Amino acid sequence: MPTKSQGAAPAELRPNIREVLALNLVSLRNELGWSQDELALEAGLHRTFIAHVERRSRNISLDNLERIAAAMGVLTHRLLVPPGHSTDTA
Repeated sequence: MPTKSQGAAPAELRPNIREVLALNLVSLRNELGWSQDELALEAGLHRTFIAHVERRSRNISLDNLERIAAAMGVLTHRLLVPPGHSTDTA
């Protein structure tokens, strides 16, 4: 974990992770042509849970994040990368 001496970005410059997740979730779901119901069914979750995550009103566990990513056919970290940033890591 970066420390201040390592040049960690100030909090106001870091993206809100719930917002990033919500944007990616909606974008990928739309690319797949899925409704919230269809994503929930594929992931084994309730539709209202998906809706809450997309509205940024619900915290999500890593287990559920993995379920959603697997259902959508993407690596889990893809859901947490801000739009416009590369998902490639060194």
